[in-house]
Amino acid sequence: MPVQYAPDVRLDKECGRANHQGVVAFVSGVDYRDLDDMLREVAPTRDDVTEKQPILLALDRVEDPHNLGAILRSALAAGVAGVVVPDQRMAPLNAAAMKASAGAAMRLPIARVTRLADALYLMKERGYWVVGADASGEATIWSYDWRRPVVIVVGSEGAGLHPSVLEQCDALVSIPLYGPMESLNVSVASALTVYAAAKQRHEA
Repeated sequence: MPVQYAPDVRLDKECGRANHQGVVAFVSGVDYRDLDDMLREVAPTRDDVTEKQPILLALDRVEDPHNLGAILRSALAAGVAGVVVPDQRMAPLNAAAMKASAGAAMRLPIARVTRLADALYLMKERGYWVVGADASGEATIWSYDWRRPVVIVVGSEGAGLHPSVLEQCDALVSIPLYGPMESLNVSVASALTVYAAAKQRHEA
C-alpha cells in the first residue's frame, strides 16, 4: 500500500469537515455478501450449525452510520460470525461508519437482503434461533440460554423491531435498566447482547 505524506491543507480538502486526525486512507467500497454464500461459509450444513453454534447479528433499520460502525466493531470483537442488513432504511457503509467500525467493516462478512423477515425465516430453516432484543422480552440478556446457534436481531434507534421481524423471533430478550432511563443507544444495546451470548459460550 503506497504511503504519501501531505500537508494538512491537502488532508482538510480530502476530508471536508471530517476530523481526519492527520491520516487519510483511500479504500475500496465494502462488498456485501450474498446471504446463502455467507451462511454456507459460517456453517455449511444444519449439523454444522448445531455443532458450531454460531452467533449471527441482524440489524433492522439502523439508520445512523456511527451506530452501524460501532455495532460492527463490537460484533467482531465478540466473535460474531456474520451480519445481515436490509437494503432499505439502513445506514450506508460510508466514511463515518467505516471510521466508527475501526476496521471491523472490512473484516466481518456482511450480507444485504431485500426483506429482513424473509432472511430470518431462511436462517431458522437452517437451524438458527432468532432472538430479538426488545424491551418487552420476559427473559433478560443475562438469564437467556444462549447455548444454541442464534441470530440476534436489534432494531432501529426509535421504532425498535418491525412487526414482520418480530413475527420471526423465537424469543425476545430485554436489557435491565437500573437507572431512570427508558432505553439505551442501539450500538450499546447490541454490544451488551452479543457479549452476553459470547460469555456463555466461553464459560461453557
